[in-house]
Amino acid sequence: MNRIIYIIAGLLLVTGLLTATHAQAQGERKVITFSGIIVEGDSSYGVRGVHVYVPRAGRGTVTDQFGYFSMPTLVGDTVVISAVGYKTHKMVIPRREDNAFSVMINLKIETTFLPEVEILPFPTEELFKEAFIALKLPDQEKYENMERNLAQERLVRMSAAMPMDGSLNYRNYMNTSINTMANRNFATTLPLLNPFAWAQFIQSIKRGDLKKKKND
Repeated sequence: MNRIIYIIAGLLLVTGLLTATHAQAQGERKVITFSGIIVEGDSSYGVRGVHVYVPRAGRGTVTDQFGYFSMPTLVGDTVVISAVGYKTHKMVIPRREDNAFSVMINLKIETTFLPEVEILPFPTEELFKEAFIALKLPDQEKYENMERNLAQERLVRMSAAMPMDGSLNYRNYMNTSINTMANRNFATTLPLLNPFAWAQFIQSIKRGDLKKKKND
């Protein structure tokens, strides 16, 4: 009987020692400041709004507009990094000598391929057949009118008679402005003040050019 009591007491003592050792080990988990920058793929642009979360502890944070984050963690914590449109990334906080751990995480874009969706105007094949049978084609007169309206000669005449649109008006305005600026340093000449023009006019009178035109 005494032997059984000693055995039970020994087991209880060993269990207590193991529990105390485990509790001590849990209490020795070091607090580390986990920080870093999350970028997209191989680029250097930070991703904002990424969730950095420790599920076991129920705490986390979100990256700022530059993709930076900082939060307290414990050694051995599993950190989940997730964002909409990107693959989820997981990592474990390692044991370190200092109290800080900084990383640069590259998130990979997650491409989701959706199944093909075919949109039909009719929900069933029977309704399509009924609509096709009940379809009324335009009469011959409407076809002739369409052919006349779409004739090449008629389209050419219509395009020639159309007024200028905004693009052509703008182009005409720019050409006029450019010509005005190019000729702004040149004076406008009048034929009445040109002595060479008067000399040609007198010679034409002597030759009788005006009489020849009247006789013609």
